[in-house]
Amino acid sequence: MPPPGFFAPGDGPPDGQQQRLILDWAVNQRIATGWRVESRSETQAIMLRGKPVNHVLHAILTVFTCLVWGIVWLVLIATNRVERVALTVDASGHVVAVAAPGSPNV
Repeated sequence: MPPPGFFAPGDGPPDGQQQRLILDWAVNQRIATGWRVESRSETQAIMLRGKPVNHVLHAILTVFTCLVWGIVWLVLIATNRVERVALTVDASGHVVAVAAPGSPNV
């Protein structure tokens, strides 16, 4: 939940402007923990964490080191994960995070 002050006085649901502010707050919280914005609209943000393995570079290094670098390349493939999450704000002002396709975690 966002900090106090994001909602208008009263018990009504947040309007469109408040929902955008809540989404901005959620995006900033993710950025502070190492996520990047892949795409953004008024109602949704796609966040990304991690970097894909540069297979071309590692293939060249493996050839030039007579296959020794292949061990490092295999470890990187096994441990490197790219996570993608879609953030939206529902009608009651709660941030909903859904793992995007191809991402193992939220």
